[in-house]
Amino acid sequence: MLCLTFKASGGATTLSTVVGVATSTTPPTTGATGTISKASGTKFTIDGVTKLYFAGTNAYWIGFLTNNADVDTVMSHLQSSGLKTLRVWGFNDVNSVPGSGTVYYQSFSGSSATIHSGANGLQLLDYVVQSAAAHSIKLIVNFVNNWIDYGGMAAYMKACGGSTNKDWYQSSSCQTLSILRNWIKKTSAYIKSLNPTHMVTVGDEGFGVSGGDGSYPYTSGEGWNWDTNLAISTIDFGTFHLYPSSYLRGTSNDFGNGWIQAHAAACVKANKPCHFEEYGVSSDHCSVEGAWEKTSVSTAGMAADLFWDDGDQLTSSKTSDDRNTIFYGTSDWTCLVTNHVSAIG
Repeated sequence: MLCLTFKASGGATTLSTVVGVATSTTPPTTGATGTISKASGTKFTIDGVTKLYFAGTNAYWIGFLTNNADVDTVMSHLQSSGLKTLRVWGFNDVNSVPGSGTVYYQSFSGSSATIHSGANGLQLLDYVVQSAAAHSIKLIVNFVNNWIDYGGMAAYMKACGGSTNKDWYQSSSCQTLSILRNWIKKTSAYIKSLNPTHMVTVGDEGFGVSGGDGSYPYTSGEGWNWDTNLAISTIDFGTFHLYPSSYLRGTSNDFGNGWIQAHAAACVKANKPCHFEEYGVSSDHCSVEGAWEKTSVSTAGMAADLFWDDGDQLTSSKTSDDRNTIFYGTSDWTCLVTNHVSAIG
C-alpha cells in the first residue's frame, strides 16, 4: 500500500475539510505543531529534531470511531507514553452505499467513485488529524490495503471489472501498468506532484530484500524487489513487517533479528530511513518483540518502529484484540512501550 505521511495540523486536513464533526468535542490546542516531518539521510526529522530513533504504533481502527472523546483518550495515552507516530487507515471503501450510520469513506458505483465526507465518513478521520495535532502525534495515513479488509484493493478491482487483486496492476481494463515497480514509481510521482513536501512510502511487507539467508521471505517470488523499489526517487523511506507465525511462513521468532538487519543494510546503502512498520506475535510479546525492538534500535539504518497494534479501553468497550494487540496499562505495555521509549532516550 502507498502511504502519505503528513503533518497533523489544526483545522482542515489534506483529505477533506472538517465541518461540524459528529459527537463533537474540541481537542485542546496545547502542544499542537505544524512542522512537516522529513527524511534526513537514514534518520527522520520530526518537529525540527533529528533523532536516532522514534517509536510509535498502529491503530487502524481509530478513524472509524464515532465518539471523538474516545479518539482523544487514545491520543492522550500515546502522548503520555512518549510515542510519537501513529499509523492509521485512510481508507474504508465499499462497492455499494451501506445503511445509515455505517462508517465508510468512499463508495463505488460501477467504475465511478464517490467520496463520503459526511459525519460517518471522512469527518471522522478529520477529527483524528485534529486530535493528533493537539497531542503532538504525527500520522502515517494509508491510502489503500492490498487485503480485503475495509474494501481495500478488492473494492478497486471490482469497480474496474477485474477478478483478482492482481488485475488491478495488470489488467488493461484497470490500467496499463504491468509490474509493481512501475505502479509504485508512477503513483508515488503523482502523489508528489500534488503534495511535494510530505513523505511517501510504499507500506510493503519487505519481501525480496538483498542479503539474508536466501529463505522464502528474501526471494522475489512475491514479485517484489525491495532494494529496487526503495531506490525510486519519490519514495522517501523503506518499510517492512514481521509476523513469523503467519505470512513469513516457515520462519521462527529468531528470524526477525536478521530480517531487521537485512533491511537496515539496504537502507544504509540507499541513504534512506528504515521504518519497522508492523510487527507482532500472538504470545510472549515482551520476550519476543522486546528482542526485536532492541535489535532495531541498535542497528544502523533503522529509524523508527510501530508495533501492531495499539489497544485501549474506550467509553463502552475495549478495542479489538487480534492477539498481537498491546493494551495500554498492561505489563506488556510497560515492557514494549514504556521501557522501549526510555531506552531510546
